[in-house]
Amino acid sequence: MKAPQKDALVLLDRLRKMIPPLLETFHKGQAGRVGVFGGCQHYTGAPYYSSISSMLFGCDQSHIVCEKKAANVIKSYSPDLIVHPFLLEKATAGPQDNIDKILDLVKPIMKRLHVIVIGPGLGRDEWMLATMERIITYARQQNMPMVIDADGLFLIQQKPELVSGYHNVVLTPNVIEFKRLCDRLNVSLEEEDPCAVLARKMNVVIIRKGLHDTISDGDTTFTCTLRGGLKRCGGQGDVMTGILAAFLAWRRMYLDDEWKTEGEMGPRECLLLAAFGACVSTRLCSRFAFEEKKRATLATDLVSHVGRAYETVASGAVDKEFE
Repeated sequence: MKAPQKDALVLLDRLRKMIPPLLETFHKGQAGRVGVFGGCQHYTGAPYYSSISSMLFGCDQSHIVCEKKAANVIKSYSPDLIVHPFLLEKATAGPQDNIDKILDLVKPIMKRLHVIVIGPGLGRDEWMLATMERIITYARQQNMPMVIDADGLFLIQQKPELVSGYHNVVLTPNVIEFKRLCDRLNVSLEEEDPCAVLARKMNVVIIRKGLHDTISDGDTTFTCTLRGGLKRCGGQGDVMTGILAAFLAWRRMYLDDEWKTEGEMGPRECLLLAAFGACVSTRLCSRFAFEEKKRATLATDLVSHVGRAYETVASGAVDKEFE
């Protein structure tokens, strides 16, 4: 089923039920603890954009688990980041190192998190990918919500069974990543709705990023046509993963009945709503940044508008664009 654009108002109304109120009774960390797994010596910006965006959107804490040579660089971006230099590339691993040792360091952190993001700045080093394979497997065993993007999707392309059939994950491929996944799963881009076909084959939720963002779980498909900015700068996808992680953290709180709200929505609907909300919010960030900086727009400009995008969605001000 493809939802007409007019139904976006219904989706946004239901999405807002999933946003936790700001209550005096909430303690630190209760409104969302996110973990971003990525960042290597060559790519340090991506995990920062994901992590800081999740907090600017409204989460309380965000942890970055990165390669040890990337840690000090990432720490220098903001004192708000909690950075763990636990990952290793093959070239930096010593004879005494192994992935089990890394997992022993990571598992206690994961137990404190509401959601994890796999992929921003990860790179394709065999040790990093092998470690992520084990982390995804462990997260799935713990029924932990996951967002998989960037080089995390490269891993899924090689081993789709890591997430296939898991109803607590969202994949966020761009045009090239989507084609690679389709090729791997023998899905033709000439299908009427290739995103739905791929999502059905993998039995997961997919956001197909593009001119219009398509969100599908194989049975239900939404399209986000909200106008964004005209500058497609690197890092925009990382901002989206951070915002999506925030929504997934709140989804977990909502499903755990951590505050009183009207109505009842199930886990699958909430997963699709979180994906739709992330698409809407990221497009707002992109547009706000472009209106200010035009061709000079960078990902840091999108980050500066994450809070404004949240307010626009949460207040209902965005609704008039769908009427």
